[in-house]
Amino acid sequence: MSTSVLVTYVTRYGSTKEVAEAVAAALRESGVEASVENAKKVRTLEGYSAVVLGAPLYIGAWPGDAKRFLTRHQAALTGRPVAVFSLGPLGPAESEMQETRPQLDKQLANFPWLKPVDVALFVGRFDPKLLHFPDSLLTVMPASPLHQTPASDHRDWAAIRAWASSLAPKLKPA
Repeated sequence: MSTSVLVTYVTRYGSTKEVAEAVAAALRESGVEASVENAKKVRTLEGYSAVVLGAPLYIGAWPGDAKRFLTRHQAALTGRPVAVFSLGPLGPAESEMQETRPQLDKQLANFPWLKPVDVALFVGRFDPKLLHFPDSLLTVMPASPLHQTPASDHRDWAAIRAWASSLAPKLKPA
């Protein structure tokens, strides 16, 4: 079986989709056939030998669509290599990454059957002007850690591409 990878993602504001597209592009540059699809639209994993799932962490948790994707496709995922990436911290400080990694690990622990071949955490993008209600409340509530946080985009595209390129041999069918 040739390697055909589905790079699927969950996103609210587009950042995770952009990273998923960069992951797929890097896989293609490594000689792997890769498709990108919103996790809500994926009905079957037939035809794919591996899956990369991208999901953001919002207030320490994955959105419901990421959890539903894993639950709905559990049987198919257990027979394929799976890699996972999340966008979480908003700044590049190592302390933010260290604070966020346990949140990602907690999300993965909800799916003990899932044994990813690789897991990555990347810094995300934040733009308060894009936020919809109720997320927008987080920028105006004085007690919120996002109160008056300026827009930022600290995604490290070189690190994202390097991670994706390193996946190619890990996603080959057994």
